[in-house]
Amino acid sequence: MKDAGSIWLAWHEYERDGCPEYTLIGVFSSRERAEAAIDARRGKPGFIDHPNGFAIMARVVDRDTEWLDGFVTVH
Repeated sequence: MKDAGSIWLAWHEYERDGCPEYTLIGVFSSRERAEAAIDARRGKPGFIDHPNGFAIMARVVDRDTEWLDGFVTVH
C-alpha cells in the first residue's frame, strides 16, 4: 500500500483571561503553503497583537499515532 503522505496544520494560539484560545488557519499539502497562509495573516487584526502565537505541525495521513493508550483527566 502506498503511503498517503503528510499534511501540514497551521494554527494560532494565545491566552485570553487565563484560557488558551486556538484558531485553526488551515490544513495544507506542504509546509511552504502553511507558512504562506501564516504570513498572509501576520499583520491582520488579532494576529498582530500576538505575533509569536503561530505554529505549524506535520501529520501523516491515515496513521493513528496519538492517544493510542487513551488519556487521564486530572482534577
